[in-house]
Amino acid sequence: MKFLACLIPALFLLTFVFAATKKTNVYESFLRGVKKAPPLVLSVFPYIAAVTMVSALFEKSGLQELFLQKAAPWFSAAGVPAELCELILVKPLSGSGATAVLSRILSAHGADSYIGRCACVIYGGNETIFYVSAVYFSGVKHKKIAAATCICAITYVLSVIFSCFLCRVM
Repeated sequence: MKFLACLIPALFLLTFVFAATKKTNVYESFLRGVKKAPPLVLSVFPYIAAVTMVSALFEKSGLQELFLQKAAPWFSAAGVPAELCELILVKPLSGSGATAVLSRILSAHGADSYIGRCACVIYGGNETIFYVSAVYFSGVKHKKIAAATCICAITYVLSVIFSCFLCRVM
């Protein structure tokens, strides 16, 4: 454990040593990077706000519950426990929401259960698709959002099914 506590300070020290050997002014480089941050934050903010609002509206309107009811039989047929449907739905939208759902699943079923293992693999093996897409597409000129999002959603569902399959056979 002591090694891990020293890892980040060691990385900083190595960075400074490397910069010194290259005769780079670390402080000036840091300031140049900081100056680029405000325009980046301003360009990303509308996308993140939109994803956050759509996620909240989806949940509060009752569409989430309706979707969960309709999707559960399909996931069960694919070998995915119905108890994971909420996690599967929330993970692409919200990392913190997915953490809360994962916590509920682990409290109800235990971490060593099949459902708990599947939930952990799904949670750890996937990303918040819409958040990452919002950040990425805010900075690129040629935007093919629909195609990229569809591909991400399809691969996400396939990864969920494969995750549960791996948890079953391992």
